[in-house]
Amino acid sequence: MNGSCTEKMRLVVIGNGMAGLRTVEELLACAPDRYEITVFGAEPYGNYNRILLSAVLCGEKQLADIFINTRQWYADNGITLHAGADKAVARIDRARRQVLAEDGTVADYDRLLIATGSDAIKMAIPGHDYVGVNTFRTIADVNAMLAYATPGKQALVLGGGLLGLEAANGLSQCGMTVTVIHNHADLLNKQLDSSASKLLQAELERRGVQFKMQARLQGLVGDGGQHVRAAQFDDGTALACDLFVMAIGVQPNITVAKAAGLACARGIIVNDAMQTSDAWVYAVGECVEHRGNTFGLVAPLYGQAKVCAQHLAGHSTAQFVNPPMATKLKVSGIKLFSVGDFQGNDQAEHIFFTDPVQGIYKKLVVKANQLVGAVLYGDTADSAWYQELVEQQVNVTPIRDRIIFGKA
Repeated sequence: MNGSCTEKMRLVVIGNGMAGLRTVEELLACAPDRYEITVFGAEPYGNYNRILLSAVLCGEKQLADIFINTRQWYADNGITLHAGADKAVARIDRARRQVLAEDGTVADYDRLLIATGSDAIKMAIPGHDYVGVNTFRTIADVNAMLAYATPGKQALVLGGGLLGLEAANGLSQCGMTVTVIHNHADLLNKQLDSSASKLLQAELERRGVQFKMQARLQGLVGDGGQHVRAAQFDDGTALACDLFVMAIGVQPNITVAKAAGLACARGIIVNDAMQTSDAWVYAVGECVEHRGNTFGLVAPLYGQAKVCAQHLAGHSTAQFVNPPMATKLKVSGIKLFSVGDFQGNDQAEHIFFTDPVQGIYKKLVVKANQLVGAVLYGDTADSAWYQELVEQQVNVTPIRDRIIFGKA
């Protein structure tokens, strides 16, 4: 170890995902010589873009295309990377300021950054542990799904949210017969209004994806070898399958933080500086809870990373502000976007534009002369502008009569 390293503070990062490593990148940009950095990751890879897993599943990208930081990048930046299941962090010893991995690896810290992300939710129904029942969260999940993805095989995808529709589209493009099971009358019911949802469903049906809506799943049926073979519903019907994918959401991974005595609710509780209840410990990403909110989209995570890096660098004025949630679906050829309060209420004014021939639908929600929400389907060219108007709380009265037609 050279002389300069001994003067550096020690930063340990638990989690090798997008939020934690974005924080490290921001930190290297603003204070490259402040820390000696050690990263622990439970997957045996460098940092990759989890958002692009759906593109790998449908064959638009190869695994090699989705890596953000290769192992060489860590070496080039003097970062120690411990990656793999045996390197997953088992315990934080806050009294000694140490992190201990499953295989006994120990790292001392002056500052700790927890970025443990979230875990896929697995519905505790009969048969949930059968072979062939998968979640859609990691490279390992995608590889397991691709092993089944041959023409003629049947897949059931539980969940009509963003992740479920991306999984369904990918498996369908691999030649599987795919049915999406959703417990609501509308797809993406948290991101779209009913009109946009119906347009989306019709387009996916044209692509060969089938749907069982407002369905109540009772349990899974297996064969003699305990492999999933069908799903049963409380209306007495059943659907056969070779693969069953649960894509019903994620929950913050707070296990290690909670065991270490850090304040947790749904997520690890952080303040506006991304600091936990322990002043030496920070947290970012899907594992955190900030002012009652948890996070599943990349934009706020990168915002957290920037703020956290500035505090770790000693520039301690930055504060994280949660932006209005914006949604885009990563399915090739389908353009949809929503932001803010797109449902509105009795006090709000709704502005619509529809072009059935082009398959375009737009809805804007204006309240107290401000744009508070938007849904766009088929034409999302003005999505960034609408998002800006929502976030900046602009008075839209001067452009009220033409706002639906976009910025131009």
